[in-house]
Amino acid sequence: MTSTFPNVSISTERLVLRPLEEPDIEAFAEMMNDELVTAWTSVPHPYTEDDARTWITELAPAERTEGRGIVFAVTEFLTQRLVGTVHLRHTDWRVRSSEIAYVIAPWARGEGYASEAAFATAQWLFSDQKFERLELRTAADNTASQQVAQKIGCISEGVLRNAWIARARTEDGGWTDVRTDVIVWSLLPEDLAGVAEQLADTGGFTSYDDWN
Repeated sequence: MTSTFPNVSISTERLVLRPLEEPDIEAFAEMMNDELVTAWTSVPHPYTEDDARTWITELAPAERTEGRGIVFAVTEFLTQRLVGTVHLRHTDWRVRSSEIAYVIAPWARGEGYASEAAFATAQWLFSDQKFERLELRTAADNTASQQVAQKIGCISEGVLRNAWIARARTEDGGWTDVRTDVIVWSLLPEDLAGVAEQLADTGGFTSYDDWN
């Protein structure tokens, strides 16, 4: 029998992590068309509202129901505005391990939202779901993502050479594929000690509850 994550909402002082919903389609499509998202992910470009609708209504829910992971919309607590997404994927229920990926909207960058959402997800995964390992992979030149990994306490484990294809702008304004190395990071339950205090200035994990 396949194990699955429960349908939950995770709350921090500034954020609510919840399932994606159809009203998120427009904001989600806009976020996924950002140049940095295009450069560092494998999402289609241009990213249409039909792409967003398929992800939000079909593919993302299937991640949870089929036991592969879970996708959270990250929203501001006060405004309800879509800040980004956090995705637990490639989940191994026997090893109790999963991989985390995140995207933050351009307007919300520089506010500590990525580390706050990732830390809240990690704490929920370890404390509530009793997982033992969280993995993160960043392209070698994606320094912003690496800073998030370091801020939430991840340990760099090594480099996978030529393991990812990023995208870069061409002289004519188009995009071209660029092969790059990948840095592998990991987070274990014991690595979280002390991290909450360091994140206190941006609002740490406070609670989670069932999402109906």
